[in-house]
Amino acid sequence: MRKLRFEAVLSSTPPRIMEKLSIIIPAYNEENYLPHCLDSLSRWVVGDERLSEVVVVDNASTDGTVGVATRYPFVRVVREDVKGTTRARQRGLLSTQGELLAFLDADTRIGEGWLDRIFQHFADDHFLVCVSGPAYFFDTTPKQDRAVHLYWSYVVRPTSKVTGFMVVGGNFAVRRSAMEQIGGFDTTIPFYGDDANLARRLREVGRVVFDNNFRVYSSGRRLRGEGMLKVGAVYVANYLSEAVFKHPITRRYNDIR
Repeated sequence: MRKLRFEAVLSSTPPRIMEKLSIIIPAYNEENYLPHCLDSLSRWVVGDERLSEVVVVDNASTDGTVGVATRYPFVRVVREDVKGTTRARQRGLLSTQGELLAFLDADTRIGEGWLDRIFQHFADDHFLVCVSGPAYFFDTTPKQDRAVHLYWSYVVRPTSKVTGFMVVGGNFAVRRSAMEQIGGFDTTIPFYGDDANLARRLREVGRVVFDNNFRVYSSGRRLRGEGMLKVGAVYVANYLSEAVFKHPITRRYNDIR
C-alpha cells in the first residue's frame, strides 16, 4: 500500500526541469554478476526519457566482463586501467554527460521505482546534492537479513540524521555540479571509507540525504568472505575516522570475486 501511495505522489508532481541521468557501474571481473545488474536496468529504466546513458567502467578486468557489457545495446563501456573503486567512479564521472549521476555496483540490482525516487528527491529539494540508500542482499540467510535490517534502520539511518552525511557507494545519485565543486572522487583512497569521504565533502556544498526506502539488492559475497562482524566493524571505523579526522584509516582490502 505504501508503494502505491508513493507512485501516486510521483505521478502528480513531475520534476520541474527535465534533467538527464547517467548511470555508472564500475566493474572488475564481474562477468557472473553484471548480467543481473544490467537486466534490472533493462527492465526498470531503459527507455525512460530521463535516462541519458548507462556506462560500465571496465576496471582492468581479466575475465569476460567487457563481453557481457557489450551484449547490451544500451551500454557503453569505458576503460580504467588503474584498479580501485574511486578510480573507476572518477573515470565514469569524466566519461558521462548527465547532470545527475547514479552509481551502482556491478553485483547490484535495482527495482521498480528506483529511478522515480531519484528524480522526486531532486525535484522536491533544490539544496539536495546527493541521495543514497541501503543495499540489502539477495543471497544471505534470514538471520543475516535481520541483522542487516537492524543495521540500516537503527545504526545508519539515525547516524545520518546526526552527522548530515551518509552515502552507500553502490547506491547513490549526485549532481554533477556538486562533484565538480568538490573536485570529484578522492582517488588516493583505495576502497574502504571512499563513500564516507565523498559524503562528508558533499555535505560542505549542499544537502546529503539518506533515504531508507531508496534501496537496491546486492550480493552478500563480502559478508560470506570476511564475516558480518568484521565487515561491519571496518565500515564503522572508517566512517568514524572520516567524521573525526577527515580521512579513512584502512588502506588494505581484499578483492572479493
